Amino acid sequence: MADELELLRGANPVPVDGPHFGDGPLDHHAERHLDLLLHERAPATAAVPRRRTRLAWGLAATAVVAALVSALLFTGQTTAPALAAPRPLVVQTDSSPVPLKELAGRAERAAADNAPALRKGTHVQAWSLAMSDRKPPITLPIERIVRWNADDTHTEIVVATDPRHPGRPVLTDEDGEPRPVEDGHVLSKQTYPRSWSDAPPQSPPPTDVAGLRAYLQEAAYSKTALTTGELLDAVASLLGTWTLGARESATLAQLLADTAGLEPLGQVTDRLGRRGQAYVLDLPGTREMLIMDPATGAVLGLETTFTKAEPEYGVKAGDVMSYSAWMR
Repeated sequence: MADELELLRGANPVPVDGPHFGDGPLDHHAERHLDLLLHERAPATAAVPRRRTRLAWGLAATAVVAALVSALLFTGQTTAPALAAPRPLVVQTDSSPVPLKELAGRAERAAADNAPALRKGTHVQAWSLAMSDRKPPITLPIERIVRWNADDTHTEIVVATDPRHPGRPVLTDEDGEPRPVEDGHVLSKQTYPRSWSDAPPQSPPPTDVAGLRAYLQEAAYSKTALTTGELLDAVASLLGTWTLGARESATLAQLLADTAGLEPLGQVTDRLGRRGQAYVLDLPGTREMLIMDPATGAVLGLETTFTKAEPEYGVKAGDVMSYSAWMR
């Protein structure tokens, strides 16, 4: 179910990662193929089968896509923007699910030497679905790095990048309309003044389960106990501020093991190529998949997938709403 640009990318006679044409002239087959693309088949560009409508913005936008691809071909740029939405992660069928209680025990043993240590700041790659009632959604991939300084100021850098398609242009809507930018394009770089708040998630997370549960509830601005879905949202907020150490990861793993609703599925490989254990929570219309390191219990990623179509937004069951992959 490739999108229009993926289909056109497959027809490109000179792919950027091709083994024969990277630096040399085209052979006869490629010259003929390129001629067909630019002449005989050019009028059909806008009529590419619409197998996935999430990236087509009506007839006018389809023409824009066709013009964009034509411009890439005529100007010699041989890659098209990496627009395809990420597929949901697939659990390996021959893998054995690891209960959260067992994973929490592994995390506890791995934290015996208290290394690595807790660090304020975060490094995450994320994909999110930008939805509007005026046009089908588009997937926006970014990388976000937050580093704290000795004076308690912090710098946040956000770049447009997609590790699934290294080096290819990336789609962004930073100016309100979808457009391609170069891989690694800096979307924003800001330094923020010192925060005087010591409320969660600015304060360090506790290393006992009861304390961490109360901490996450406060971070979620809730006066009542969090549901499992709300708890996962609070975990994402925590990981947006802190890179957890071994002790904190073990405490979080134990808290999750004591929480109802998370079912072990088995082993997955996340979007950064890391092996993890998947735990899912089914909610009305969506499925949350938590990916955790099988040895240390560290949270590697969190994926939200639609289980129900939302036709008014151009969303189908199985579309990935958002995905975050945290790194040290």
